[in-house]
Amino acid sequence: MTVGKDCPVAGCAPSTHRQAALYHHRWLVLDDAGHWLSAQTCPALSEVITDIKLGYLVLRAPGMLRMDIPLDVIEDDDSVLRQATIVAQQVAVVDEGDLAAVWFGHVAGRPCRLVKVHPDAKQIEW
Repeated sequence: MTVGKDCPVAGCAPSTHRQAALYHHRWLVLDDAGHWLSAQTCPALSEVITDIKLGYLVLRAPGMLRMDIPLDVIEDDDSVLRQATIVAQQVAVVDEGDLAAVWFGHVAGRPCRLVKVHPDAKQIEW
């Protein structure tokens, strides 16, 4: 991860979009045990290019089709709420679904889930 750049998905490539700071580290990728995959623990994530277009987080990776995730969806479905471990902290997150999980699983080469930090979650110490 590049220092001083805004990364909508923690561990992925930074975005140069002017609104990227609003979404810095809003999303992250978890392994199948619910632990955060950083660029250090999963170098393939650093190849994921992030952008923001027309209300969507746009994700691209080598050999993959583009994936778009809505930026500002308010989740009211408790079935998608999870707990994640981020640097020894328990954080409330929202699962982005099976399509995103499969997409990131192909990128990472292992089972994983794309989640976003719940809007009511405590401040995370990255």
